[in-house]
Amino acid sequence: MLDICLLGTAGMMPQPNRWLTAMMARYNGSSLLIDCGEGTQIAMKEAGLSPNPIDTICFTHYHADHISGLPGLLLSMGNSDRIEPVTMIGPKGLEHVVNSLRVIAPELPFPLRFIELQEPEASFVINGYHIHAFRVQHNVTCYGYCIEIPRDGKFDVAAAQALPIPVQKWSVLQRGETVEWEGRTYTPDMVMGPPRKGIKVTYCTDTRPNERIVRFANQADLFICEGMYAEPDKLSKAKQYKHMTFYEAAELARRAEVSQMWLTHFSPSLVGAKGYMREVRKIFPEAYLGEDGMTVELDFQED
Repeated sequence: MLDICLLGTAGMMPQPNRWLTAMMARYNGSSLLIDCGEGTQIAMKEAGLSPNPIDTICFTHYHADHISGLPGLLLSMGNSDRIEPVTMIGPKGLEHVVNSLRVIAPELPFPLRFIELQEPEASFVINGYHIHAFRVQHNVTCYGYCIEIPRDGKFDVAAAQALPIPVQKWSVLQRGETVEWEGRTYTPDMVMGPPRKGIKVTYCTDTRPNERIVRFANQADLFICEGMYAEPDKLSKAKQYKHMTFYEAAELARRAEVSQMWLTHFSPSLVGAKGYMREVRKIFPEAYLGEDGMTVELDFQED
């Protein structure tokens, strides 16, 4: 099961009921954070979440509304007696940016590990998360992230019995390990079916629409996407500042055939955001207006 919490939904500056951009994923005792805008640790407290299990922090880019909450968060993690390393992923220059922010948080009891993105696409496996970073189109280098929890195929009992493989060795093959038995070698592919649909969440913000987003969001269980502007007359402004409208995000969700979409990163000038959702749902019916603290538990689908 993958838990998702949208911690902050504001763009550019915090609002009375909306902190700046951040999202947390939790899986198998490990927490992963995407972006860390101002107020992120307060939003975590309000959602009943702890910063201590955060093992990985991914940054889309280095505009202040996406990273300004980091020094305080690191201090809170240090004060909670954390000693395990934290891995940070972000565009080139990550280590320099983080170390500059750490001028006000110089002493940490845990090490930081940096993965700097330079290619248009990159993939990593960290604590069970299969993380895919993909470059998007903003006015600075910016990446979206796709998080997947894969699922193995079904164990074929009939095939195992026919080989034959002793029952006590079945669990070894299910773990993906090879079995040596009575002079023969058995590999998992002999008894495991094709991989089944796992869990997939795609997150992107501060970008114009592009085909790479559609590809990485394809068939996602949840697509969290920026919608900086909702007013129809703001399209030219969205193009100018390399952002998206609600309607462009909905079109991406429709084309990617995602299960549901949450809109986030609204302009501070946007008033009455809910009033625009009827038109958005004409494009993609399963579109929802993101709210701070919005959560969902995503589980593997039944076969």
